[in-house]
Amino acid sequence: MTKAIIIHETGGPEVLRWDEYDPGQPGRGEVLLRQEAVGLNFIDVYHRTGLYPLPSLPAIPGMEGAGVVEAVGEGVTEFIAGDRVAYAGLPPGAYAEVRIMLADRLVKLPESISTRQAASMMLQGMTARYLLHGCYHVTAGDRILIHAAAGGVGLIVCQWAKYIGATVIGTVGSSEKSDLAANHGCDHPILYRDDDFVQRVKEITQGEGVDVVYDSVGQSTFMESLDCLRPMGVMVSFGQSSGPIPPMATGILAARGSLFLTRPSLMAYTASRKDLLAHAQDLFDVVKKGAVKIEVRQTYPLAEASRAHRELEDRKTTGSTLLIP
Repeated sequence: MTKAIIIHETGGPEVLRWDEYDPGQPGRGEVLLRQEAVGLNFIDVYHRTGLYPLPSLPAIPGMEGAGVVEAVGEGVTEFIAGDRVAYAGLPPGAYAEVRIMLADRLVKLPESISTRQAASMMLQGMTARYLLHGCYHVTAGDRILIHAAAGGVGLIVCQWAKYIGATVIGTVGSSEKSDLAANHGCDHPILYRDDDFVQRVKEITQGEGVDVVYDSVGQSTFMESLDCLRPMGVMVSFGQSSGPIPPMATGILAARGSLFLTRPSLMAYTASRKDLLAHAQDLFDVVKKGAVKIEVRQTYPLAEASRAHRELEDRKTTGSTLLIP
């Protein structure tokens, strides 16, 4: 019998229980995957607390992982036993030693990318891809603002945007995180606890504002993020680590310069197999070129997922974090 982290009720990190679990055998269109690494992401916290409700309870959380195919179900032709694969997105269930996964949600890994590296970058890296090329198509000379620049998505966005030729401004919570972001392509790290980030953005852009803001923080930064944009700039709200954003009148966007606002999700941007493969391929390409370096900065045993969640919520982690089955 294998094991998994199972949630029987929503709540704090203590609801993450290490229990026995039988994944069963793969059905039509499915793969049995023995996982070698699982990615830790803030959406896992949202699922655990019930902010983003899971389909039913008990449930296994987790949206990202990588490992080796053990068996395939009827109709699966793209994969065979022994293939190294990775995934990010629905359905949840990554916090497990072995799991059943839909074959059309898996991506085969290039030889140069390890399963640990893949599990630490698929969700965050494909998120960075749709942020930079989907929500707003960043080109050389653009100016961007990324909140949580030293986080998992933040470090990838900083590197990728710098590779494109953009000017990268990022908010961080400490001098150590400022140095980390700067070493990963952030031209102007801003210590948001010490400085008014709106004022700093205005100074850096000579009063013009940035072309796009990427905000995963939510409640505590949302309105100020709007004030950082140039007229007809794009506000991308892709998370809410500080809490949900209160309802707002759309006239606020007009008053601040005919702004655009979007609330995207990776699941929507990679819903079709074609789009999933395009996102993964673009990510693999920049990683293989060395333009984006993926660094696993923390690892925890999967059995200690509750400790990992606590440290993630306490902002003690930087970059990518793995849970190891």
